[in-house]
Amino acid sequence: MQDLEPLRAKYLGEIAEATDEAGLEAIRVAALGKKGEVSLRMRELGKMTPEERREAGPALNALKDELGAAISAQAAALADAALAERLKAEWFDVTLAPRPVRQGTIHPVSQVMEECAAIFAEMGFTIAEGPQIETDWFNFDALNIPPEHPARQEHDTFFMAREEGDDRPPHVLRTHTSPVQIRAMQEHGAPIRVIAPGRVYRMDMDQTHTPMFHQVEGLAIDRDISMANLKWVLEEFCKAFFEVESVELRFRASHFPFTEPSAEVDIRCSWEGGQLKLGEGDDWMEILGSGMVHPKVLAAAGVDPEEWQGFAFGMGIDRIAMLKYGIPDLRAFFDSDLRWLKHYGFAALDVPTVHGGLSR
Repeated sequence: MQDLEPLRAKYLGEIAEATDEAGLEAIRVAALGKKGEVSLRMRELGKMTPEERREAGPALNALKDELGAAISAQAAALADAALAERLKAEWFDVTLAPRPVRQGTIHPVSQVMEECAAIFAEMGFTIAEGPQIETDWFNFDALNIPPEHPARQEHDTFFMAREEGDDRPPHVLRTHTSPVQIRAMQEHGAPIRVIAPGRVYRMDMDQTHTPMFHQVEGLAIDRDISMANLKWVLEEFCKAFFEVESVELRFRASHFPFTEPSAEVDIRCSWEGGQLKLGEGDDWMEILGSGMVHPKVLAAAGVDPEEWQGFAFGMGIDRIAMLKYGIPDLRAFFDSDLRWLKHYGFAALDVPTVHGGLSR
C-alpha cells in the first residue's frame, strides 16, 4: 500500500525526534492508540474485498510492528540518556572509605538486667514480674511495714490520685520490687527461688538518686536455708557480675521491716589513683541490703513460717551499672542523649552468658 509510506515516514521521524518519555507516549497514542491513525486504518480492513485485505493486512501489521519497535528502541535510548545524566550528577569516589554503618545499642540498664538474669539463672533462680502500680497492702502491709513508717508518707512515696469519697485501698507506684516476692509466693508457694527485676519509684532526686530507678531483688525459700546460703549466693554473684576472681563481702547488722535478721552488705574495694577496683584494697563500699525473710512476710504470702524459711536481698541495677562501667552520674541514664548511649551502650546481639562472657 503506497499510501502507508507517508504515514510511516511521519511517525518514524517524530519518534526519532522525541526528547522525553511524555512526548514519546503522545506519539504512540497518536499512531497506535485506539483512535490512532494506524488503528483506524486497521478498522477499514473489514470494508475491503478479500483481495484488498490480503494486500493491506500484512502491510498494516508490518507498519504497526515497525512503529512499535521504533518506539521501544527510542524509549530505551531516552532511559539510557537519563541514566547517564543522573550518573554525571551523582558520581562518587569509589576509592573513599565506606561510611560506617550505624547500629543500635542496648541501654546499660537493659544490659545489666540481662547480666543479672544470666548469673542467677545459673544458680537456679527464675524471673518473676509484677505490676508497677501496687496496692498499699502488697507494697507495705504484706512486707511488715507499719503504718507509721516514713516510707508510707507522701514525701517518700508516689500515691495514686483518688476521687473524693473513694474508700478503696490506696494504690502507689511501687517503691521496691518486693511486692513481686509476695505475689510469687502466693502463686507458687514454697520452695521457691526467684529474682524480681524492674522499675521502682521514690520521691528522691540527686546525683545518685532519681524518682524512677531500677532494682533487682532475690528470694529463696526452703526448709533449711540460712545466712550462709545468702552469703554464698551474693559472693558468687559479685564475682560473676564484676568479673573478678575473688571478692570479700562484709555483712553489717541493719534493720529492714521485711527481714530479720537484716544486714547491709559491703564489698572490699580500692580507690588507688582515683580508679575503683573491686575485690581488693582497704576500703569498703555498700552495694545492697539483705536478710532472712521475716516470718510475718511469709505468713502474709501464705507460706507457713513454722515449716519454711529463706533469705531475700535487693540492689539497685543503676548503681551496680555505674560501679561496673564507670558511669559517674545516675541522672545521665535518663537523659536520652544518643552520644551517651553510643559511648556506654552495648551491641544488640551480644547476649550475656556466664560461660561466654557478660560484657563482651
